[in-house]
Amino acid sequence: MVMKGKKGLIVGIANNKSIAYGIAKACKAQGAELAFTYLNEQLEKRVRPIAEEFGATSVYELDVNNPAHLDALRASLEKDFGKIDFVVHSVAFAPREALDGAFIDTTKEAFDIAMGTSVYSLISLTRACMPVMNDGGSVLTLSYLGGPKYVPHYNVMGVAKAALESSVRYLAVDCGKRQIRVNAISAGPIRTLAAAGIGDFRMILNWNEVNAPLKRNVTTDEVGNSGMYLLSDLSSAVTGEVHYVDNGYNIMGMGMAESDEEGKTHLAWDLQK
Repeated sequence: MVMKGKKGLIVGIANNKSIAYGIAKACKAQGAELAFTYLNEQLEKRVRPIAEEFGATSVYELDVNNPAHLDALRASLEKDFGKIDFVVHSVAFAPREALDGAFIDTTKEAFDIAMGTSVYSLISLTRACMPVMNDGGSVLTLSYLGGPKYVPHYNVMGVAKAALESSVRYLAVDCGKRQIRVNAISAGPIRTLAAAGIGDFRMILNWNEVNAPLKRNVTTDEVGNSGMYLLSDLSSAVTGEVHYVDNGYNIMGMGMAESDEEGKTHLAWDLQK
C-alpha cells in the first residue's frame, strides 16, 4: 500500500459525492490515516459520518477565511499527529448570482468573496500547515477547465480557478525548499454539491460525454485515484502541475462534427440529443 504510514488532512469534503471524498477513499484504501474539517454545524452533520467511515477520529472546525481557525487547526494537528504528510484543499465558493448573467456585471463584493475563499485559502492553508508537515509532503487542490478556458456559466469562478492554478506554481517554488510538492487536479464535470450552482450543468455533462476522446464522463473514483498518486511518493518529482482527469476533453479544439445523409455538418451533440 503506497500510502501506508502517511497522515493527511482533507479540507472541504461535503458528502460522499464530492471529489474530496473520492480522494480520501483512494488514500484510505492505500493505507493513509486521515483527518477532516467541517465549515459549520450544518456541514458537521455530514462530515462526521464520513470521518467515521474512514476510521478518522480527528475532525476539526475550519472556516478558511478565519485566521483563528487556521491557528487552531495547526495546533490541533500537532497535538493529534505530530506531523502530517499531505493536505487536500477542496474549497471554492462564489455567490450564486455571480455565476449567472454576464461576467462583466460581477460585483466587487462577489469577486472578493470568490478570490478569498477559492484562491487565497490555498495560500493561507498551506502556510498554516507547513510547520506541521513532514519534508517531502504534498499539497493538492482542485481546479477546472473554466480557469484557462471560457466555460459558460462559470464566470467569476473561472477567474478564481485561473488564479488558483497560478498560485499552485508560485507555492510549488516556496514549498520546494523542503521538498513539499504543490499540484492541482483539473477534473471533468461531476455531479457534486458545488456543481449544483452552475447553470445548464446537465448540458455541460452531456457535451463532455459526447466530445471527450473517451466518450464518457469521469467518476469521483477516477479522480480520487489520480489525487492519491499526486499525494503519494509515486509522484515525488511532480510539482507545480495542473493534472487533467477529464477523459481527454481538455485537448479538444472544437466540438466533434459529423455529416448527415444530405451532407450537412452537425455537431455530434446535435445528432445524439
